[in-house]
Amino acid sequence: MDPIQAAITDIESLKSGEPFSYTAFATKYGVVRSTLIRRHRGITRPQQVKNSDQQKLTLEQELELVQYIKGLTERHLPPTREMIRNFAS
Repeated sequence: MDPIQAAITDIESLKSGEPFSYTAFATKYGVVRSTLIRRHRGITRPQQVKNSDQQKLTLEQELELVQYIKGLTERHLPPTREMIRNFAS
C-alpha cells in the first residue's frame, strides 16, 4: 500500500468527530501534507486511477490486439494507425 493511502486509511479509522492533524499524519507517513489533504477530501485521485479511466481497452483486450497486430505484420500486412484505431474502438 502506498504511504498516502496508508495515511488515509489511518485517518479514516479514527472515530467520527475525533480531532486529528494532517501535518502529524503527513510527517508520520512521509508524505506531502497538501497532497494528503486533497486525496482525503476526494479533490484528487491517484494517477493510476486517472490513467485507468482514460483507457479504452482492458489489459486482456490490449494484449489480444497486440498479438493480432504482430500476426498481421508477420504476414507482411502491417495495419495502419487508422486500422488500429478502428480495431480498438
